[in-house]
Amino acid sequence: MASSPLVVNIAALRRGHEHRRREQRAGLIPGLQVTGSAVPPGDEVSVDVLVELVDGGVVVSGTVQFPWTGECRRCLAPVSGTTAVAVRELYQPHDRRGPAGDEDEDTYPLAGDQLDLAPLARDAVLLELPQAPLCRDDCAGLCPTCGADRNAGACGCPAGPVDPRWAALDTLRGRGNA
Repeated sequence: MASSPLVVNIAALRRGHEHRRREQRAGLIPGLQVTGSAVPPGDEVSVDVLVELVDGGVVVSGTVQFPWTGECRRCLAPVSGTTAVAVRELYQPHDRRGPAGDEDEDTYPLAGDQLDLAPLARDAVLLELPQAPLCRDDCAGLCPTCGADRNAGACGCPAGPVDPRWAALDTLRGRGNA
C-alpha cells in the first residue's frame, strides 16, 4: 500500500500493547465534489478518530472535517464553509465474508496492519457536501427578467403576467382577480 498520511499502522494494537489509540491525520483526497459544491483542490481533509481493536476487526469513530466551496443556488454568489461530520465504521480483513459468501459491503477493508482512513473520509465528505448551498437563508436570488441580484435591492422590473395555470392558487392566497 502506498505511503499516505491517512494510512494508520495498527501493529501495536494487534500485539496487545494498546487497546485503542487516537489518530489525527490530514491529507489530500482528489475529486471530492457533488453537484453544487466541492473541496477545493489542494485543501486537506482532517480526520480525528479513535481506533479500537474489536473481535473480528477495528472500529474507527470520531470526526472528519473539511472545507468546501460552491455557488449559491439562488444568486450564484460564491459560498464557502467548513463542515465536521461524525463517523463510526468497522474495518474487517479482506477474508471476512458476508452471509451470502460475498465480501461485506457494510465494512471497510483492513489490509494486514494497515488501516486506510481515506475511503472512510471520502465517503463522509461526499455524503455531507451541500448539494445546493445557499449564501444565506433569506437569499432573494436573481431577478428572472433582468438578472439583477435582488439581495442588493429591487431591480425595478415590472411584475410579470400571472401564469393562468397558477391563477386558482393565487385566488386562494387572495392575490387573484377571480
